[in-house]
Amino acid sequence: MLPTRQKKALACAVRAAKAAGQLMRRNQDSTKKINSRTRHDIKLDLDVRCQKTIEKILLETFPGTGMLGEEGLAGSAESDWRWVVDPIDGTINFTYGIPHACVSVALQERVSADQFETVVGAVYDPFCDELWTAVRGGPARLNGRIIHVSQRAELKNAIVAMGFAKGVESLRENLPVFNLMVRRVLKVRMMGSATLALVYVASGRFDVFLESGIRLWDIAAGGLIVECAGGEYWRRQLPGYQQYQILANNGLLRRKVERVAREARRA
Repeated sequence: MLPTRQKKALACAVRAAKAAGQLMRRNQDSTKKINSRTRHDIKLDLDVRCQKTIEKILLETFPGTGMLGEEGLAGSAESDWRWVVDPIDGTINFTYGIPHACVSVALQERVSADQFETVVGAVYDPFCDELWTAVRGGPARLNGRIIHVSQRAELKNAIVAMGFAKGVESLRENLPVFNLMVRRVLKVRMMGSATLALVYVASGRFDVFLESGIRLWDIAAGGLIVECAGGEYWRRQLPGYQQYQILANNGLLRRKVERVAREARRA
């Protein structure tokens, strides 16, 4: 990707993320219109409105690209470039008035017939007014300042964030990991936004984030930001639509976390 195109794409991603974030902030204290509700999830009318706001900015600036979002597809499915968007990551937090949610916008380039690589990422938390950005090959930034992952190398000093997918199998597999991890690390956090967990790893606030059964739009931008901050972003695609298992960390703790997970699942 040419530097001029990278710069334009990042500026566009930031503009779209901030526009959706402003919409979230304006509606922070209002009654939320729920479009659908399941046992462990909520879909808001505002999710759709935020994605439409993002879509308009991205596809008008880069016509001919595709867009894959939590609220559906848009643009050209045949394009070698696609935007991957989560209009509100942390919807349940937002619905209940918890100010821990964000907007995630990533640009991906096709590298093979069915594989894409993230080249630009922007994550905006409208409640803390924090903007994380990265372009592949460059540094990760928080509000323009270069950031790095932590240097903590011992689990006993680490803060580990975890997330749980909604399925019964995921809970059955990962609850034993949680039960053992909480005894091996300084603290375990479950804060309800995978994207913010990733950029917190990039910022050195968290040391590790792991989840299985997470969707691509939750991790596309944040994963790149972790890598550009000097961290490690391991992922494996799972059966199901755009589902992944991930383990993001500061580059010093992956093997130790994996050993804890193996021990927990054998017990």
